Amino acid sequence: MPLALLALAVGAFGIGTTEFVMMGLLPDVAHDLHISIPTAGHLVSAYALGVVIGAPLLAALTAHMSRRTVLIALMVLFVAGNALSAFAPGNGSLLAARFLSGLPHGAFFGVGAVVATTTVPPERKARSVSLMFLGLTVANIAGVPVATLVGQHLGWRAAFLGVSVIGLAAIASLALLIPHDHTHAPATGLRGEMAALKSLPVWLALGTTVAGFGALFAAYSYVTPMLTDSAGYAESSVTLLLALFGVGATVGNLLGGRLADHTLRGTLFGGLAALGAVLLLFPLLMRTEWSAALAVTLLGTAAFVTGSPLQLMVMEKAAAAPSLASSANQAAFNLANAGGAWIGGLALAAGFGATSPAPAGAMLAVLGLGVAGVAYAVDRRRVTPSAGRERLVASHVPEQSSALHH
Repeated sequence: MPLALLALAVGAFGIGTTEFVMMGLLPDVAHDLHISIPTAGHLVSAYALGVVIGAPLLAALTAHMSRRTVLIALMVLFVAGNALSAFAPGNGSLLAARFLSGLPHGAFFGVGAVVATTTVPPERKARSVSLMFLGLTVANIAGVPVATLVGQHLGWRAAFLGVSVIGLAAIASLALLIPHDHTHAPATGLRGEMAALKSLPVWLALGTTVAGFGALFAAYSYVTPMLTDSAGYAESSVTLLLALFGVGATVGNLLGGRLADHTLRGTLFGGLAALGAVLLLFPLLMRTEWSAALAVTLLGTAAFVTGSPLQLMVMEKAAAAPSLASSANQAAFNLANAGGAWIGGLALAAGFGATSPAPAGAMLAVLGLGVAGVAYAVDRRRVTPSAGRERLVASHVPEQSSALHH
């Protein structure tokens, strides 16, 4: 695999760390800024809003620029957002800085996925995307826990300064390792990129992402009360269990990349079915400590098996102009985060119990399978008529040749 993927993984590691570290630092931030924890929770929403807005917007605005330049510029914006977070004097300025930090997130993964797939042979495209996402999953194992410990012992501002340093390392890696054939502007331009979003298959692929990863976040958003109230874990043990989720996600990400290079749709359908099954079993698995730990690991594995196939499917449906569609898929991931958490919260509010968000997530996984099935049917309908026309033309060629000969 080319070293360019290492540069992309370093950037993904920094983005993954800053995205999730705020969850562990909320009490420290709230205490330091003299705000309530629910108010501090808006800092998480501000980042997600930045991702949703920034993914398609920045991809569109930079469509005329070389992808190498875009990646470096996005990481400069990332460093600026995290540095401003570290020095924010109050809650309002920190909200703005977190929004700024989220802006480059989706566009980086979107453009990065395009670069990753063009640096490898066609039969390794999905694996290349999974190696870029490896930085994101490893961030949940190492980056987030370390940054949280730094924030708890040296202050939350130190954690964001540390993330800024990771961003600087990513900038250096991108400048040194991204091939020079990505220094030229893409031929499609803004008009071509915008045209890609008019395609029904692209929107069906994005819908599969929203439903599929909404299933994950319906349960994962409330996994802490499940582990403490249902499985009986102490709150001090939750951080280690969340690291197990990161391990499962890393395994699923690498497995999904390898499988998708052999069968993209098979991996996607299999991953969504496995995710639905794990979520249905969650209420049973959350009854003992050992089975709860297994459930969290399997959740990460099943969910992230679908990550690379979903990203690659969107890019293939917008093959002529993949950057904007690929970035829009990252916005879809964050819509899934918000929507899944909302649906899981509805199950809790209805009084169905601590583990009820998991079966609600299973229904979203089934919905994802349904949308993916519709996308498959649309593809078959588009391919069959053209294949029939080709066979009809081919059947007339010998007759025409014979007539000319006689």
